[in-house]
Amino acid sequence: MTQSKQIELIQQLEAAQQRIAAMESSKFWKLRNIWVKFKRFLKSESNQLGEATKVFDYPVITNLEARDIPKPIQIGTINEQPRNQWIEQQLRALPAGLRILDAGCGEQQHRKFCQHLNYVGQDFDSYHGQGDLKGLQMGNWDQSNIDIISDIVAIPEPDQSFDVILCSEVFEHLPDPLGALKEFERLLVLGGKLILTAPFCSLTHFSPYHFYSGFNKYFYETNLRKYGFEILEIETNGNFFEYVAQELRRISYVAQRYANYNFSELEHNTIYQSLSLLEIINQEPNNSEELLCFGYHVLAEKSINH
Repeated sequence: MTQSKQIELIQQLEAAQQRIAAMESSKFWKLRNIWVKFKRFLKSESNQLGEATKVFDYPVITNLEARDIPKPIQIGTINEQPRNQWIEQQLRALPAGLRILDAGCGEQQHRKFCQHLNYVGQDFDSYHGQGDLKGLQMGNWDQSNIDIISDIVAIPEPDQSFDVILCSEVFEHLPDPLGALKEFERLLVLGGKLILTAPFCSLTHFSPYHFYSGFNKYFYETNLRKYGFEILEIETNGNFFEYVAQELRRISYVAQRYANYNFSELEHNTIYQSLSLLEIINQEPNNSEELLCFGYHVLAEKSINH
């Protein structure tokens, strides 16, 4: 396909686009998806389009109804799954027989991945599902059969008594997360592994035991080295568009609970429309995770040079 033919097709689509805005939403959406696919095809055929494709803007979507779009929107629904998969991968890769501490283990959801390990679960055992009834609460929280009940910064175990420490989604609930890092360094053998996850940004949850809204990668890069750890792997979970979509899905509940405001069908459709746009934007690779994400997954090792 020649460049002139490509530009001619774009101009034809641009003229048609102005008519699309007046159509009912279901027809608009079908044509819009055709344009998205066509634009990708052009990019794959030639890099010569340049500014011709960049100046093409979508019209405002109006009267979009969820039932008009058959494809379900996934953006904003996947947060916990990638984190649990990463943790499972790290745990299953550990050699059999190692002694592992699950620090702040809660309901010990990762214990099932540690059948080949000598598992020890620790928690302060003060949260039982209701908290102070503010923010987001679990309702029920089973902490039976915990091996060690203690403060996470003062775990009654000897120095260098664990080969691995897992601490998942705990740091935001600690008044002193740096004190926990110091304690982990004490408890790990030289070369021992630290498997750590925490949110980059989070709503108030498990209150009154919620002290930080989240941790940036620079927190880990600075403090893990300070307390004798070498980072082996650090990765993000989600990105800006996925996080915004997650909170958009929650907005109806928050409006009803805190503002006594119930969304109309049209307002629900407006949220659906926004989620649709976010999903389209997020289909292309982007680096928005550097701005905002669900959280970080970190694998570190107690350095022998510390």
